[in-house]
Amino acid sequence: MNVLLINGSPKGKNSNSLKLAYRFLEGLKSEYANAGKEISMEELHVASMDISACKGCFSCWKKTPGVCCMKDDMQTVIEKQLEADIILWSFPLYYFNVPGILKNLIDRQLPMSLPFMSSREDGYGSGSHDSRYDMEGKRHVLISTCGFYSAEGNYDSVLRMFDHFLGKGNYTAIFCGQGELFRVKELSARTEEYLAAVKVAGAEYAETGMISTKTDAVLRTLLYPRNVFEKMADASWGISRTTGEREPDDLVFTRQMAALYNKNAYDGKDRVLEMHYTDLSHTYQIRLGKEGSEVIPDGGLISTTRIDTPFEVWSAISRGEIGGAEALGKQMYTVSGDFSLMIDWDKFFGSAAAVNEAETKQSNPTETEQKKPTMAAMLIPWITFWIAVSINATTGAVITLIAAAAVPLMMRHHKLVIWDRLSIFTVAVLSAAANITGNGDIPTNAGYLIFGLFWLISCLTREPLCAAYVKYNYGGENARQNPLFMRTNYILAAAWGLLYVLTAVWTFLLRSVGVINVIIIVNNLIPVLMGLFTLWFQKWYPAKMARGKSSRRSRRK
Repeated sequence: MNVLLINGSPKGKNSNSLKLAYRFLEGLKSEYANAGKEISMEELHVASMDISACKGCFSCWKKTPGVCCMKDDMQTVIEKQLEADIILWSFPLYYFNVPGILKNLIDRQLPMSLPFMSSREDGYGSGSHDSRYDMEGKRHVLISTCGFYSAEGNYDSVLRMFDHFLGKGNYTAIFCGQGELFRVKELSARTEEYLAAVKVAGAEYAETGMISTKTDAVLRTLLYPRNVFEKMADASWGISRTTGEREPDDLVFTRQMAALYNKNAYDGKDRVLEMHYTDLSHTYQIRLGKEGSEVIPDGGLISTTRIDTPFEVWSAISRGEIGGAEALGKQMYTVSGDFSLMIDWDKFFGSAAAVNEAETKQSNPTETEQKKPTMAAMLIPWITFWIAVSINATTGAVITLIAAAAVPLMMRHHKLVIWDRLSIFTVAVLSAAANITGNGDIPTNAGYLIFGLFWLISCLTREPLCAAYVKYNYGGENARQNPLFMRTNYILAAAWGLLYVLTAVWTFLLRSVGVINVIIIVNNLIPVLMGLFTLWFQKWYPAKMARGKSSRRSRRK
């Protein structure tokens, strides 16, 4: 299978459309490899070729049939087209048609046609010329990006032209709006989703010769809603809409960041985000409200959240070169004021938030829903054990064994982690001991001790016990790279571990003096209080650390 890529962008290999074409080729090549088929690929970059405009002399028809009188690279293009089985036409939309250099190439295809008039079988147009060569079986794919928010309605002249010389319906097209976003590293999370769908399209085309309806729907999905894209596009020029003067790069960047604000995430609370770029001594504010966002360059509002950061650090975070949470944990920037905005940053500004959730899921049609763990899988056996066995050792043990055995079934939609499996096994052993001996005091007390040791031992691993469950709310496995997240969870794991070790101690002592009612009250009240402390601490501690040392010292003064 011979595949020819014709890149008609004046930007050459820096073309945004070419990024899509390469992903399509990846899918094509991968599918052919899986099928054990050989494939060869060639690229022609028109911008680096010598292809003059057609003179309209018809020498290729009259004097030298099939051969142009101009001796340049066009003869190579024709030869490569004749050899190819699949031809990919990659180009940006220039003034509602193909770029001039590609139009020159298309015009210069005249030697490939015979001079004699003929009627088209498809009835398209008022006349035609038969091909000089056998072009039967050749397949064509058009891949293009444009600068409008949508490709719809902007490619009518392109389609008309290709309909004429390829035949209506004899090619497949992928047209994508918002093309300039594919060069913006800060938006790579969203553009990569789209490129992944283009790769799927390539694989489908290799297998069936067409793109599925499902994938085609994904490819027609907007990268960002119209209002978001147009705000980013307007800001990208770096020119003030009111004065026409050049704006600083950090102000342009702030305007584009503000454009990503998802007003659907508005929770009834108006916010003012203040960005202070410490290395540039520039401060800008972004008003976030029900109707959208607005950049206030002069900083005349009272901020609710302030970020003090070097501009290069925040830019690197936006480009994905470093995680925002990781950078915060390393105190590469600081945050003061309402920290909830940082916790829900992806909801307010993330690429997934800017796009409808259903559309985002569609953008990767091969991805399956990931099973996530839940702490309930670990707690159900323990809570059942402590309550049931305390009431009646033998009957309670049987109830606990049934509950422990049912956990995998009840949690079939969740991933079971090591602490879930250890808990099920340990509780089963302790329940068996209680059932055999008819005494639940020692097993339940041992349960407190072992449960506490689980938490403490996890502090010696690369992931504390609580982090194994809550990390999926903070970026999944990437949360391990966040020092602030990990430090918070290590502290909480140590606190819970110490609590249950002490619970084992005071339960033993209180039982020895016969105050059973006190044990029931204390052992139920203390975990509740600890749970409330956990909810408070996981918000307070990160916010405290995010303010930075200098900020905390200034407050003490």
